Amino acid sequence: MAVVPHTTEHVRLLARLMRAEAEGEGQLGMLMVGNVGVNRVLADCLDFRDIRNIEHMVYQSPGGFEATQKGYFYQPAREQDIRLARRVIRGERFHPASNSLWFFRPQGDCPATWYNQANVGRFKLHCFFAPSGEDCPQVY
Repeated sequence: MAVVPHTTEHVRLLARLMRAEAEGEGQLGMLMVGNVGVNRVLADCLDFRDIRNIEHMVYQSPGGFEATQKGYFYQPAREQDIRLARRVIRGERFHPASNSLWFFRPQGDCPATWYNQANVGRFKLHCFFAPSGEDCPQVY
């Protein structure tokens, strides 16, 4: 059962985003990027009030992902990427991205907060940040 509405093209878009943002972080890193994307569709809060589907989330600007804004969102989705995207669309969640709406790759340590959101953990090179349950109850 899907947790967000989607089409076949939406699955491919999410798979491409996951690959572009975290291919070097392995499958688990890609799944975590997918969690952040799905959470943004679910959120209906903060910067994500008008995000209604995966396509809106992938191409959100401003406030979207670097991959789509800085030009490295060009590789096609592979079958393995599509399988990963389907997993997060079905609701699989992976800590520390379970309830995160943001991630980024800092030069050094993860800051305690980012845009007033708490650091909830790091996976390899990426730091993940989640809103409080009061700010965005839909992602919890």
